[in-house]
Amino acid sequence: MSHRIHALPSQLINQIAAGEVVERPASVIKELVENSLDAGATRIDVDVVQGGVKRMRVRDDGLGISREDLPLALSRHATSKVACLEDLEGIRSMGFRGEALPSIASVSRLTLMSREQGADQAWKLDGGGGEPSPTAHPQGTTVDVRDLFYNTPARRKFLKTDKTEFRHLEQVLRRLALARFDVAFTLEHNGKLVFSARQAGHVREREARIADLLGQCFIDNSLRFEQEAAGLRLSGWIGLPAFSRSQADMQHFFVNGRMVRDKLVSHAIRQAYQDVLYHGRHPAYVLYLELAPQLVDVNVHPTKHEVRFREGRLVHDYLFRTLHKVLADARPGDSFAPPETAGEILAGAAPTAPPAAMAGQASVKETPQSYQSAFHWQMPGGAAASQPPSARMPDNGETPVLGYALAQLHGVYILAQNTEGLLIVDMHAAHERITYERLKQSLDGQGIRSQPLLVPLSVKVSPGEVQLAVENRPVLEELGLEIDPLDADTLVVRALPALLEDADAEGLVRDLLSDLATHGGSGRIRAAINEVLSTMACHGSVRANRRLALEEMNALLRDIETTERSGQCNHGRPTWTQLSMAELDKLFLRGR
Repeated sequence: MSHRIHALPSQLINQIAAGEVVERPASVIKELVENSLDAGATRIDVDVVQGGVKRMRVRDDGLGISREDLPLALSRHATSKVACLEDLEGIRSMGFRGEALPSIASVSRLTLMSREQGADQAWKLDGGGGEPSPTAHPQGTTVDVRDLFYNTPARRKFLKTDKTEFRHLEQVLRRLALARFDVAFTLEHNGKLVFSARQAGHVREREARIADLLGQCFIDNSLRFEQEAAGLRLSGWIGLPAFSRSQADMQHFFVNGRMVRDKLVSHAIRQAYQDVLYHGRHPAYVLYLELAPQLVDVNVHPTKHEVRFREGRLVHDYLFRTLHKVLADARPGDSFAPPETAGEILAGAAPTAPPAAMAGQASVKETPQSYQSAFHWQMPGGAAASQPPSARMPDNGETPVLGYALAQLHGVYILAQNTEGLLIVDMHAAHERITYERLKQSLDGQGIRSQPLLVPLSVKVSPGEVQLAVENRPVLEELGLEIDPLDADTLVVRALPALLEDADAEGLVRDLLSDLATHGGSGRIRAAINEVLSTMACHGSVRANRRLALEEMNALLRDIETTERSGQCNHGRPTWTQLSMAELDKLFLRGR
């Protein structure tokens, strides 16, 4: 084997590049569809055979490619999207490296067909080389990729079954369809239509597309919002905490229309949900962040899945504060579907058909209006004036969202009726959240009180962490921590937050500095203090088996309606659930 330096053959260079860009059929679809989006397409049709391994064809109605540019499109580092350094620093297009097509062509049998806007003739070029030849084709471009990895058998061995590869491919296209509502998409597999998404200009059309791609349940259990500040704009849909997932499979984040997986973003969103998610659960969301292209570097990874923000701390704090506020502002009535609604739980036990003895009997289903008189009977009556203010009717005369209490069940649950039907409230869980939020508000008003240590604690750290502690001293003092440098690699902890006097001070400081180094900020102190407040709230809440008067139950319902994050207790469990009249009628076979 020669040790002399030599230039690599062009084909091998392209295959090495393909190793970075083309991992599986899904990677090919991502690159080709992003090219179509950059070409201004309003419709993109994807047709695949055998999970994409046998064939992938992407057709668009974009600007098209001229005959002269077709050979360039299949050569390395040739692109129409970047011309100078300024363009690279403010990239607005999905692609810009000019590597995708030649890389794909080097590991497959690729055919490129295109008709430029306004041109009389379409042209065709094979990836193997040669000259463009005339062909029949409407305006736009079609890329036909056959026999992926046919000439690199080692790569082909790493592919999974056709079913698995198609699942990855479908997920990529669904994400791209979530990114661009102004473009219509279709996907066919082995000649069968898998999904079709029309252009969606209005909010309702967009929600219909999301429901088609992610399921109606996500839309029914999510909050839509738009926020703008400091040159950043965040919009989209975030799932209510009760609509959490066992895995992070419904998390879609887009930066300037580009789908990304970013640790800074994930950390900020996780922090926003930390107070309301059950342990081990993951939030669901479809979020769109828009900012000046100059403030984000998308050229940090060959697949462009990762980005780097110029002002990472600003972006992190903006995401956290915005989502934290949206979740805090959510109130009962925004959605009536905690994790598994009572209707879903009981539906399994309901008969699917009327028993034979009931067959032929007349329908007994009443109209919703016939239920209203019964609802008004339950309204607190003349004694209302003597009730606590929170238990009384709203001043505007409107019906409260959570209605009025009926009774207690086994000293654990409050049964209430509202305009929707029956409401079941876990009184301890609900009161725990109310008490917890009040404790947090009280703490915010007074600030975090510091407690000096009788014996200052020395902590060995790296010189960089010592510098980090010095630079962030004002932030640490605000959190109730007094930390001074002792020498080049030692810090001394002189005071801790009063509520954390029994905490592992050394572990807390190390984790805090790690967060500051990684994310430019930390919520560990706040999270630790919140855990103490949560325990205090748990002990200060009404216990199970305690009898409550109707006035007390109604007062609790009113407090739930006005308390932040009241849909979940401090441990992320739901505090109430709803059974609609339709669900109750279904349980008792009314109307059959």
